[in-house]
Amino acid sequence: MIDWGMLAVVLAGAAAGGLVNGLTGTGTAMSALPIWLQALEPPLATQLAASCSVVGQLLTIRQIWSQVAWRRVAPILAAGLAGVPAGVWLLPHVPVAAFKFGVGVLLVAYSAVAMLAAGRVGRLGAGRVADTAAGLVGGVFGGLAGLSGAPMIIWSTLQGWTKLERRTIFQLFNLTVLSAMLAGNAASGRMADNFLPTLALALPASIGGVLIGAALYRRLSDRGFERAVLWLLLVAGLGLVVTNA
Repeated sequence: MIDWGMLAVVLAGAAAGGLVNGLTGTGTAMSALPIWLQALEPPLATQLAASCSVVGQLLTIRQIWSQVAWRRVAPILAAGLAGVPAGVWLLPHVPVAAFKFGVGVLLVAYSAVAMLAAGRVGRLGAGRVADTAAGLVGGVFGGLAGLSGAPMIIWSTLQGWTKLERRTIFQLFNLTVLSAMLAGNAASGRMADNFLPTLALALPASIGGVLIGAALYRRLSDRGFERAVLWLLLVAGLGLVVTNA
């Protein structure tokens, strides 16, 4: 017997996560988890979000590959990879629901302030060391809860990066960190029951969302891209707060 309610939740989350991923290069987990957690166990939902994100990144990576500034990106990716084992190690020791609730509050507060202060606050202009530190935090978040994108989104907004700079770093960072997170879960025998059948259901809707989002991305200006990312943070933060309260 097909559980039509669960199927609807899986498809809705996959489509929402794919659309946001295709549009911004990040946000699959932040968009899909609040929906998926209505019907799926947290480990399965988190691994599903990471897998759909990785597939989405691979589908659209040709859009940015030729413009990657590897000397700038490589240290951030290395720091993200270094943070993943710490996040995986923390997983049994940290109440993940409370962690996600805290992240949700942070995202709501930050996005609201950033929207209200748009155009009136100077950029930090921090250097590579600070970029690398943000990558390390993102890696820990990715290993712990699949939320690798949240720290990098906040950091990129504070830095005032262009649309292309953000998209490039978001996409490569999430591809790297979430692939490592999935590999770590698989190597440690932590993959959820029914992971592969559920992924098979989710992928078509996720891919469809990614392709639509990628088409919309090409139409956005730098300012339009920033607004889209801030709305993503606000909605995702509210979703995390509601589902983990």
